[in-house]
Amino acid sequence: MSNAPFRLDRTKFKMQTFKEASHQLSYWQNKTAVERWKAAYFLISQAYDFDLNNPPKMDRQQFSMRKHAH
Repeated sequence: MSNAPFRLDRTKFKMQTFKEASHQLSYWQNKTAVERWKAAYFLISQAYDFDLNNPPKMDRQQFSMRKHAH
């Protein structure tokens, strides 16, 4: 994943005070919805270890559809 738009620096995690955590909240609230979605998608790709440009396919066998009577 060499061309990822973000890079997760695993050495930067630390315990935070409530004030520091509040600053993080205000930082993300100042971002656009699209920027927050991109960051969240990146973190999901890191957690589940998949390439952002080649996500896994959904197994449609796990879902079923049925019509609801009106």
